[in-house]
Amino acid sequence: MRYLSNKFIWIMQAAVIVTLMVCVQSFAGNSWLDKGSELLKSFGGSDKISALTVEEIGSGLKEALKVGSQNVVSQLGATDGFNNDANIHIPLPASLDKVKFMLGKVGMSSLFEDLELKLNRAAEVATPRAKQLFVDAISMMTLQDVNEIYNGPDDAATQYFKGKMSPQLAKEMKPVIDTSLSEVGAVQAYDNMMKEYKSLPFVPDIKANLTDYVVEKGMDGIFYYMAKEEAAIRQNPAKRTTELLKKVFNK
Repeated sequence: MRYLSNKFIWIMQAAVIVTLMVCVQSFAGNSWLDKGSELLKSFGGSDKISALTVEEIGSGLKEALKVGSQNVVSQLGATDGFNNDANIHIPLPASLDKVKFMLGKVGMSSLFEDLELKLNRAAEVATPRAKQLFVDAISMMTLQDVNEIYNGPDDAATQYFKGKMSPQLAKEMKPVIDTSLSEVGAVQAYDNMMKEYKSLPFVPDIKANLTDYVVEKGMDGIFYYMAKEEAAIRQNPAKRTTELLKKVFNK
């Protein structure tokens, strides 16, 4: 009787072990299946993957961003690219508001208008420096970057560019703008304006760093239109100018 009892216990223990092994194997299988499904969904869902490869998505996205960035640089780097565009026109720095107000009162508005024009001209001259930086940032995209941008909001790539490009873009633009401010006459215009301002009685001393200001505003304008281009490529079929772009973005 004792032998039968021990044998029964042994059989029950073996059954429990087998059951646990089956459950663990089933759980592990489901876990891998879930992860695989999530990976497929992250690239647009199983139906999307059947029509597109990850390589096609990456190539299409990079092609779209290259086209978009070239459009932005060409547009803003042209004469009046900044000056005649109300969205990105560079006004005088806020620190010069007092100067602008005082000179306007004595009929010298032309001085600050001339300076404002030249600030925009300097930004237009410096914008082409962004072209190669866009190309470099696109070439550095990882598979994870592509996935996050492709499935992200309409400005996901623009935010990526800001993170990757901003320090180097500022570094590239600064000497160009510094030189441009002199070449287009902005430095002379600023000196003339401040000379007239300081000739007025009882005015406070005011200074402005024109180079840093134009760099900042120039970068703002570039990324503003990069976001517009990115959203248009995602939303507007007419912007998909190649077969690969049509294939990737015709969701």
